[in-house]
This record gives sequence, structure tokens and C-alpha cells, in this order.
Amino acid sequence: MPEFMIEAPHTTEECLQTLDTMETEEPKLLEESWFGCMAGDHTSYATVEASSESEARSMLPDFLQDKARVVEVTKITPEQIKSFHQM
Repeated sequence: MPEFMIEAPHTTEECLQTLDTMETEEPKLLEESWFGCMAGDHTSYATVEASSESEARSMLPDFLQDKARVVEVTKITPEQIKSFHQM
């Protein structure tokens, strides 16, 4: 299944709402998320498995979905790097 990196910025005022909503509506996303809030960067970061970008985005609280950056990501192996050089 594809993996997506989700960066979801939120304001200081939205911080507790973000945490509370994730805790009640998407506990798995909360478990997978890292937060910059304690360092003053009110952004959550997570890598999730989803069938599409829209499915990954829908894991976020409604009020964050439009602000979030969702990117499909893949791991690249040393073997793949070698093959890229041969192309």
C-alpha cells in the first residue's frame, strides 16, 4: 500500500483542538504523529499507509485538511540508486 507523508500546520489556538480531535477521531494517526508544538512549530508530521492522497488527507481533522501537505513517499535502496545511474 502506498505511504504518504502528512504535514499539518495549525495555529497555537488550534493546537488543543487538533490533539483532542485526533485522540477521539483518529487515534492511530495520533499514535503515528510527531509534533513540533513544544518547540513553537505548530505542525504535526506523520507517515501513513493509505490507498490515495485523498484517503490520507481524510485522516486529518476537517479543519486541517485544506492546510495540510500530503505527499506520496517511497524508500529508495542503494540498488535503485545504482540502477538510476545506468539509465
